[in-house]
Amino acid sequence: MKNYYKIGEISKLYGIGPDSLRYYEKLGILHPKREANGYRLYDLKDMYKLNVIGDLRLLDFSMAQIREYLENQSIENTLSLLLQEQELLKQKIKELQTKESVINKRIAALNAAGQIRPGAISIKHLAGRPCVQLTQHITKDEEMDFVIKRLHKKYEKIVPELVSQTVGACFSMEDWKRGISNVYESVFFILEEDSLDYDFLLPAGDYLSCYYRGGYQQNGRRIQELLDYACSHGLSISGDPFELYEIDNRYTGREEEFLTEIQVPIIQSQKTQEPERKMPL
Repeated sequence: MKNYYKIGEISKLYGIGPDSLRYYEKLGILHPKREANGYRLYDLKDMYKLNVIGDLRLLDFSMAQIREYLENQSIENTLSLLLQEQELLKQKIKELQTKESVINKRIAALNAAGQIRPGAISIKHLAGRPCVQLTQHITKDEEMDFVIKRLHKKYEKIVPELVSQTVGACFSMEDWKRGISNVYESVFFILEEDSLDYDFLLPAGDYLSCYYRGGYQQNGRRIQELLDYACSHGLSISGDPFELYEIDNRYTGREEEFLTEIQVPIIQSQKTQEPERKMPL
């Protein structure tokens, strides 16, 4: 067995590029000898260090940690290093479990959205929903994406995942009354029910609900249909309508696949109160 090996031999044996070997030398981890012609020669001690580097890199240790460890290698330091990595792995596992939960929720939401029958009007009884909001007069779909991003930037500490967030927008009813649809006065995110840091609360109570698929140009007509339904069924409107985006350009680039819900807060009389019902338009 040879005592010294050239950089090409080491590179091939360990699957490490020559540049990485030179970098380890620059860090002071490896100390190859030089032949008269300048070629690097690595001894068996260098190879032992490469074995350690390979093992620790698999555990995501930084080169600075590896260098410090090799300079002070002992059972005590090995246990300390492994305990540190154990804690990091626990943290990563927790982060991965959180991401898995988010993905599972997205899958469930998209599957559930596929079962929704658009065009039906129903009455929902909903708990109070805390929200964060950004007020902005929005007249174009392109502006909506920008304002949503601004809202997310403002609240990214409490809303880390934008793609899975429930996003809504409040209509500009003044524009709607003038015959101008698809205009908004604010956007908002619905937070978890137990959230304490929020801007406003969608109050608990009854809401008229209607889903539609496709572009947002139709929302003016959909609002009118909901208001007509409320009038014909003796329901009192207790607030302005708003939209919730179940499927939008976060999930698909095909407008015909968009799914949007319009909700209108209402007050039912004793005569009209009954379990959730659906009626086709």
